[in-house]
Amino acid sequence: MSKTIRVMVVDDSAVVRQVMSEVLRSAPDIEVIATASDPLFALDKMHKDWPDVITLDIEMPRMDGISFLRKIMAERPTPVVVCSTLTTRGGEVSLQALAAGAVSIITKPTLGLKGFLTDSAQALISAVRAAAGVNLRALARNADPGPTRGGAASKVQATPARASTAMPAASPGLTGLPTSRRNSVFETTDRLIAIGTSTGGTQALETVLRVLPRTIPGIVVVQHMPEKFTALFSERLNQICDIEVLEAQDGMRVITGRALIAPGGRHMAVRRSGAQYVVEVRDGPPVNRHRPSVDVLFRSVARHAGRNALGIIMTGMGDDGARGLREMFDTGAQTIAQDEATSVVFGMPKEAIKLEAAQHILALSAIGPAMAEYGRG
Repeated sequence: MSKTIRVMVVDDSAVVRQVMSEVLRSAPDIEVIATASDPLFALDKMHKDWPDVITLDIEMPRMDGISFLRKIMAERPTPVVVCSTLTTRGGEVSLQALAAGAVSIITKPTLGLKGFLTDSAQALISAVRAAAGVNLRALARNADPGPTRGGAASKVQATPARASTAMPAASPGLTGLPTSRRNSVFETTDRLIAIGTSTGGTQALETVLRVLPRTIPGIVVVQHMPEKFTALFSERLNQICDIEVLEAQDGMRVITGRALIAPGGRHMAVRRSGAQYVVEVRDGPPVNRHRPSVDVLFRSVARHAGRNALGIIMTGMGDDGARGLREMFDTGAQTIAQDEATSVVFGMPKEAIKLEAAQHILALSAIGPAMAEYGRG
């Protein structure tokens, strides 16, 4: 029998506390052990009975959610699911929460709250289950990254996924492809990098993108994130990275020194336009329960870039991107999966490794330098 997930709901709205508790209690593997109307009440209850997961409203009286979250991460790292309103202010504060160590975001409207939470019951339950499975050491280590801007990071020894595609022992670089994969139909020398990530990915992406030089090949990213949050997330990364980071718009070019992040609620794919790569941003049904989907992006990169691409799958729950990364590998792309020790959730990388889609398994701190090495050719 699986372990019961013990949850505390912290929100200043009595309606939210009631409805969220009812939703969570409907899951057989979740127990709501306490609720609290603000962080100070929550801390008092937690010191008597510490929960496995906390759902947290950010804007509350007496102590704001960010201060509460930082206190928890310093005292006893615990998975936190942030419940935020669909507003610009709510988005900005939620991104601060993710940087401080929150696992994921559940959005709530300013009106029609009870009906919305009931309709989104499965998303809330899934978020709590994902939070319960996080690697707490990786979560705490990635929280509140330092102010360093750009620059090189130290290289970390890589663990080869298979002997036939192992890297030289002295370097985590991406040199050499198996001879059988050299006969690709793609002859252009233009290259690009595709990244897919989910739970824990906001911190991981910041770690990776901050060390990249402006000479890096164009980057396309799918990060599972609610609508309206990806624009704010892109702006945050653009402020702290040397490369340009933008929320993708349909028809944007994939160019050197630029990273395009798929907008929440829409799929993103890559296609060729003459000698250039451009992105297509479009509506469509969820793929692997996600929109945007990493598989949609990776499969388009396999089709249009082939061996001229580098595919990277990082921390996240589920298997989105695993099959797409395998398709990239099969068309000659070089591929990386984040290792278990540094992944907040080892779901997506683990599934890619099972499919033998990853040439190289790298610690998070090694992925940025490996990308930079790939960019140097």
